[in-house]
Amino acid sequence: METRRIWEIDLLRAAAIVLMTAFHIVYDLNVFLGWNIVWTKGFWFWVGKSSALIFIFISGISSGLGSKPVKRGLLVLGLGLGISAVTYFALGDEYIRFGILHFLGVCMLLSPALRKLPSWALTLLALVVACLAQPVEGMRVSTFWLLPLGLRYPGFITADYYPLIPYLAVFILGIIAYKLLYFQRRSLFNFQVQSKIITGLSRNSLLIYVVHQPFILGLILLYKHLG
Repeated sequence: METRRIWEIDLLRAAAIVLMTAFHIVYDLNVFLGWNIVWTKGFWFWVGKSSALIFIFISGISSGLGSKPVKRGLLVLGLGLGISAVTYFALGDEYIRFGILHFLGVCMLLSPALRKLPSWALTLLALVVACLAQPVEGMRVSTFWLLPLGLRYPGFITADYYPLIPYLAVFILGIIAYKLLYFQRRSLFNFQVQSKIITGLSRNSLLIYVVHQPFILGLILLYKHLG
């Protein structure tokens, strides 16, 4: 039997999907068509960043709500590695080494151990990870093996990068939210908002993430061909 869905989590995940798609349309128009749309700062930067942060936070909550987090983590990590392979040929030096899917996959694999910690310990861990962000940002190492931790090598560039430091802190906050608010696996509200569109976007968020970029790029290539 399917686990009862929590509508506000579906709503947040659907909102993240919409924001992510909008950001990637802008990114692709800039990179592949040369449209002068600034996405590295300002409004569009925060559209993209907000989408990722919502995904990470919701993933932390869902690590307690869902079953088989290790199996799902391996699936998501495998998809991330697939994206690494595709972008290696498509983007060259900017290929994605440790993007959002790599990050979420690793977090899902860590989630069974993290959920065993009490909320106060998780809060302390999140604070430590967040405080490490600035010193790690300024450090450079001579190997790519530490990229998942946020330690970059000189000249490192990539189209998507979400290292454990500092973004693990957001995932941990999601776990804390599950422990404090969603441990009974039901909505926090005494009313229900039902929408087939929202539920569909949320239920198929991983599939949408994987296929939306090839679809957008296909439309752009068609536009260039017809133009």
